[in-house]
Amino acid sequence: MARAAAVTPPTRPSATGDRSGAALARLQLMVTRKLDGLLQGDYAGLLPGPGSEAGVSREYRPGDDVRRMDWPVTARTTMPHVRRTVADRELETWLAVDMSASLDFGTGRWLKRDVAVAAVAALAHLTVRGGNRIGAVVGTGGPGTMLRLPARSGRKEAQGLLRAVAGAEVRPGRSDLGALVDTLNRPPRRRGVAVVISDFLAPPQQWGRPLRKLRVRHDVLAVEVVDPRELELPDVGVLPVVDPESGELHEVQTADPGLRRRYAEAAAAQRGAIAAELRAAGAAHLRLRTDRDWLLDMVRFVAAQRHARTRGTTR
Repeated sequence: MARAAAVTPPTRPSATGDRSGAALARLQLMVTRKLDGLLQGDYAGLLPGPGSEAGVSREYRPGDDVRRMDWPVTARTTMPHVRRTVADRELETWLAVDMSASLDFGTGRWLKRDVAVAAVAALAHLTVRGGNRIGAVVGTGGPGTMLRLPARSGRKEAQGLLRAVAGAEVRPGRSDLGALVDTLNRPPRRRGVAVVISDFLAPPQQWGRPLRKLRVRHDVLAVEVVDPRELELPDVGVLPVVDPESGELHEVQTADPGLRRRYAEAAAAQRGAIAAELRAAGAAHLRLRTDRDWLLDMVRFVAAQRHARTRGTTR
């Protein structure tokens, strides 16, 4: 329903539309100044997760220190396991970035694609600030089109990752979000942070199960990118709308209050289903809108997560 109601947006400046190095440099500078300015003091990452304490368990190998035996897991699996210590500098953040054609849309201050790329910039900054590694898989629309970027540490490598995401060539069609998320499950990676950035307009049954599987090993954050026109229609008379994935064009009579009401109700039900599926998967949920200060919303989210850690809660 709401996925097809992509209102043709007016021309506006785009943070990443020209894919220029200067535009990305300005974006990174803005992210760095705001995050470092508003998130004062030490913070242990985006989500509550592993640190320099006991890490994940794995099967015992000859030569392992027997003092690290994980007896509960050994008893449960009947196979000897040891628990590794994971230092903060060894942690990894993996991004699954959905760059389907539906993100080439926006009626607010930004296109949805701009907000998605900006979220990648902020997450990269939060990750490499502590010396950790960040990698990504990027869905660029259509079946079998996926860009893989290996996890690396360092600001230069994070800048390269951002440039690769921003410059990814988008093809017609929708990325298989479930397959994109499942890519982070293969091969099994050390416990860390997994972030899924999407408008989540694909049916929840497509991506819900891979997300729940991802949550078994990782702290998961879902960044939902939303435009206000996907939530309600304005009363502006006849409005041309287009499905950005198929190019199909329609004209909608928005002066009809019944149509606007049904659209808003269907959109609310759709977003409610998305939120319920994310909640069932155990993922933290951050919604960024094209008509809001997305960076301030992200800062508030990170601060809330840090506050939850100090209170001993995880969400």
